[in-house]
Amino acid sequence: MSNRKAPDMINGNPTSSLVLFTLPIILGNLFQQLYNIVDSIVVGRCVGGDALAAVGTSSAITFLFVAIATGSSIGSTVVISQLYGAKQMKEMMTSIYTAIIAIVVIALVLTGIGILLNQSILRLMNTPEKLFDEASIYLHIYFLGLVFLFLYNITNAIFNALGESKIPLMFLTFSSILNIVLDLLFVIQYGQGVAGVAWATLISQALAAFLSLCVLLIRLRKFKTEEGIRYFDFASFNRMCKIALPSTLQQSIVSIGTVCVQSLVNIFGSVVMAGYAAATKIDNIAINPMVNIGNAVSTFTAQNIGANKPERVSKGYRAGIMMNAVICGVLLVLVFLFGDKIIGVFMDSGKSADSIAVGVKYIHVVSVFYFIMGFMNVTNGVLRGSGDIRFFMLSTLCNFSSRVIFAYTLSIFIEEHAIWWSIPIGWILGLIISRLRYGTGKWKTKSLVDDCHEAED
Repeated sequence: MSNRKAPDMINGNPTSSLVLFTLPIILGNLFQQLYNIVDSIVVGRCVGGDALAAVGTSSAITFLFVAIATGSSIGSTVVISQLYGAKQMKEMMTSIYTAIIAIVVIALVLTGIGILLNQSILRLMNTPEKLFDEASIYLHIYFLGLVFLFLYNITNAIFNALGESKIPLMFLTFSSILNIVLDLLFVIQYGQGVAGVAWATLISQALAAFLSLCVLLIRLRKFKTEEGIRYFDFASFNRMCKIALPSTLQQSIVSIGTVCVQSLVNIFGSVVMAGYAAATKIDNIAINPMVNIGNAVSTFTAQNIGANKPERVSKGYRAGIMMNAVICGVLLVLVFLFGDKIIGVFMDSGKSADSIAVGVKYIHVVSVFYFIMGFMNVTNGVLRGSGDIRFFMLSTLCNFSSRVIFAYTLSIFIEEHAIWWSIPIGWILGLIISRLRYGTGKWKTKSLVDDCHEAED
């Protein structure tokens, strides 16, 4: 596979390589967030505030499964990136095929679990009765498409691990545009409400997953290896599990924390639920570029650790921090100047003024601390890319566990305001842990490539 058009992470200028690699990822995720936003706008304006709240409370549950998909992909991509940097093509190809097969099997198992426990989970989350049926319908359809979500996630992650960030951009753009068209068709034209939004997401992800897998398989044929490639290898699977299992556990606990916070939000009623749902959509758009930069730094770190060039990592780390600083400055200005108007896009300002006010309070508090969140993500990106997964997990778990603890504790005194004030507290604690670990330099000794040599021997 020719990589001439992709940024050279190992030999090129670290700053320019990182910028060129990251921009398509950011653009692709903005498109992905765009169709999530359109989902909410269509539901909020065309169906109503209660429907928006139903989708919002369902999103906390869907995030659990997205987290599992993400955690599974992390283990795969760190190993694949390090093997690619070390030019061990046979082991890399074997790891790619192994990852895809394992991910599909996991997705099918989770589909069955999700369908069986759909309503039980909603009951545990204190979902109001008037929202229950629509939330249940949304989740049922979502679970039917879970295998496409996992497949789509792993193929895009593999492209990024190989430095091919422009290819996922194309599929994310296609998926986003198709999702928007189907939203408008199913909800406005055919009046299917929340179910229409769910079916639009399933269909668009299914097509994008199928197309991205086809392109990936075609690309992989261009790699030349002297020996035969194994399509499933337990040694490769175990190597990826060393990072994937802790990452999946960490991501799952994070998402369970999100469900716990959503349960607290639900206690305050549909007005707060609708405002929170709209604000978190905006928050996710704002945070995504920072998360993407952290992921890019992770790939940059993995390839250079695999190529035995750890001295380049610190340059990429500084470049990632500067990129985040610029983005955070722009976002902070936009949120404070236009926060009420942005939140107002999701709901009728005449009928939902109280919910809009809740959303504005949320984003005004959280946006002030975006730089902390970005700094934490870049630092965690280095730890994850190097294979120092223990401290990456510790940072993330401290972030989200403290968020849940402070949200519930402070809610006794400041009610729903505790929900958004707990978020920056978690970011600060997570950053302290990851930055202290980065400062020790011990992450430089965590390469997984040595394991690969041992497997070959």
